[in-house]
Amino acid sequence: MAKGAGQKLKLPILWKTLMERSDEEHPLTVPELIEALAAWGITAERKSIYADLEALSQLGVDVQLRKGKSPGWFLGERTFQLPELKLLVDAVQSSRFITRRKSDQLIAKLEGLASVYQAKSLQRQVYVAGRVKSMNESVYYSIDKLHTAISGARAVTFRYFEYNVRKEKVYRREGKRYHVSPYALIWDNENYYLAAYDHDHGELRHYRVDKMDELAVTAMERQGEEAVRDFDMAAYARKHFGMFRGREGQVRLRCRNHLVGVVLDRFGLEVILVPGGEEHFTVTVEAAVSPQFLGWVFGLGAEVELLSPQWARETLQAQLEGVRAVYQTT
Repeated sequence: MAKGAGQKLKLPILWKTLMERSDEEHPLTVPELIEALAAWGITAERKSIYADLEALSQLGVDVQLRKGKSPGWFLGERTFQLPELKLLVDAVQSSRFITRRKSDQLIAKLEGLASVYQAKSLQRQVYVAGRVKSMNESVYYSIDKLHTAISGARAVTFRYFEYNVRKEKVYRREGKRYHVSPYALIWDNENYYLAAYDHDHGELRHYRVDKMDELAVTAMERQGEEAVRDFDMAAYARKHFGMFRGREGQVRLRCRNHLVGVVLDRFGLEVILVPGGEEHFTVTVEAAVSPQFLGWVFGLGAEVELLSPQWARETLQAQLEGVRAVYQTT
């Protein structure tokens, strides 16, 4: 490298060295900084290093000097502090919708935001009971496309599939493309869902992003503005257990007092709890009465009673009878 060209790179290389090789526990001395620059063919004197560190500080880089037994210079405040990076790594590692290969790639990039010493503490394993990683890596890019479509108010098309017992894709609608106008992405039960206006059915529906294939953002303007004008996305997500569709209505439940936390976790702090004696309370919620919702009620056993509406009680009774018939011995 020519001397002149190398000198022009002096400041960014000094910043890069501090970024990669220093932190509060591992400061770099001025001789070490001079040696790092020399590896790039850049000569420097002690006095010029102090001037360069001051220049970096004026540019907003948090260059700190540690005094005492092991003095030296290090990069203080970073875009992400170590606890924040650990939190992000844990989220990526434990996320169901990100494939294992993509998780490794993202974590490697996050490690690049820390010093080489801090990066070692980011090589962690987060274990979540029953965790199954997604098989569809394209979901990572589909989410980006959907955000683009939502911000640009554009319609999208895609093919929608399920897996068969041989783990092969089986497309719905015989492989015909869906045409929808996206409005929001919902994170529910560790899956991403797209809430969108379905052009063919003229109503708002939701779709699992990892089951979309050949997603494309079109030049067509988004439709369905009237259908979603007063739409509450948070309420929609609360109503649809696991985002499964079902008949919607106001459901009244009678619960034991110790289930207050369970009810608030599921339906939010704004629901009204009405005391019903010393041991019970009642709550009325908007819910889509799907098999998943009924399964949630059943899972709480005799601690919860579905009081109304009558059609919801009958639906639960029918589901219980169906399950009983499966396990009934002859």
